[in-house]
Amino acid sequence: TVRVILALAMQKKWGMDQLDVKNAFLNGHLEEEVYMSMPPGYAQSGKCCHLKKALYGLKQSPRAWFERLRVVMKTNGYKQGNGDHTLFIKQRSDLVSILLVYVDDMIVTGNDEEEKRKMKERLATEFDLKDLGKLRYFMGIEIARSETGLVMSQRKYTLDLLKETGKLGCRPFLTLMESGTKISIKTGNILDEEGKGQYQRLVGKLIYLTLTRPDITYVVNVLSQFMHAPTDCHWKSAERVLGYLKNNPGKGLLYTRQDKLNIEGYFDADWAGCTDTRRSTTRYCIFLGGNLVVWRRKRHEVCSRSSAEAEYKAVAMEVTEMLWLKILLADIGIEIKEKMKMYCDNKSAINLANNPVLHDRTKHVEIDRHFIGERIDSKELIIPYMKSEDQIADVLTKALCTSQFEKNVSKLGMFDIYAKLEGEC
Repeated sequence: TVRVILALAMQKKWGMDQLDVKNAFLNGHLEEEVYMSMPPGYAQSGKCCHLKKALYGLKQSPRAWFERLRVVMKTNGYKQGNGDHTLFIKQRSDLVSILLVYVDDMIVTGNDEEEKRKMKERLATEFDLKDLGKLRYFMGIEIARSETGLVMSQRKYTLDLLKETGKLGCRPFLTLMESGTKISIKTGNILDEEGKGQYQRLVGKLIYLTLTRPDITYVVNVLSQFMHAPTDCHWKSAERVLGYLKNNPGKGLLYTRQDKLNIEGYFDADWAGCTDTRRSTTRYCIFLGGNLVVWRRKRHEVCSRSSAEAEYKAVAMEVTEMLWLKILLADIGIEIKEKMKMYCDNKSAINLANNPVLHDRTKHVEIDRHFIGERIDSKELIIPYMKSEDQIADVLTKALCTSQFEKNVSKLGMFDIYAKLEGEC
């Protein structure tokens, strides 16, 4: 949702501000009766404290804080988004004001400057609020904006990770893996408990880095499958990821203003790609107005009997994501009139979607068949054919050669504003 809002703000030329609520969880009102022991220095025999408000450490605190915020926003005329309940919107004819909440951090955007000012004043009367000014740093994401574009990166987070792991001076790599490399649970020797803990912490931090780095999604997703029993080979693969990050720690997503706002997706499936379970893997990426806002790589829960079946399951997964994106945009008052496009490199899957005849090998995917068919019949969705060598989603599925990898990464809209210009000293 954060990436969608940033892409919209760039497209519509909306200003973006950031707010922070101090001690947010202390603002929640408890609905249940909660008692606690007397704090040190105030202990009295046979007595305890009856809490009226939430405290940090209570499992009810996050819910109580958000419920208090929700009531305040609805009282001031804001509606809660159907696509994301942490999104609050207020519309007045062609003017819109938006508040996006993540725990105690908030993004304020929209073209209704007067309403945004009033909202800040109302929130300041209810909570201990700090206005941080223009949006520059949110959830560990650095945001640099100009008149022509916006770049999201996690450069500081990356450099801190390299420093923590002692890899600031390591050898840089141009790719994450050698082309054609397959990682299995059976390769290598299992790490000891200390090594296992280090591996789990490293992969966990790399997962957070994928918020702005779709180029490392494939390898991080594969490495996360071995968290329960990592080996020395898995650890070497994780170290190579650090070497790749060392090569360009400031790389991030570039959002630019386009002529039209449409939804396009690219999807593919790696049929029986998992060497341990022979399950297929779906990967897809979705662009809003030419800017990448959603990407995912997910292993199927059951095995597919053909590549067409695997691709067809991938279609169903991406359609649900696209429909969610349309719901989110509709909440904000933006209607996408143009048909959604999903580019596929498998002609069998395209033919099955456009001419849903029940074949012997596809009887068990009948629900997906009806789901996709309804969208095509309603003229919401079209599935054009794309050559395999032009499929952008390949970078989310397998290890590619250097030239193909760099080509696909550039098509994802990734850019390094910290990179030196050619010929610069």
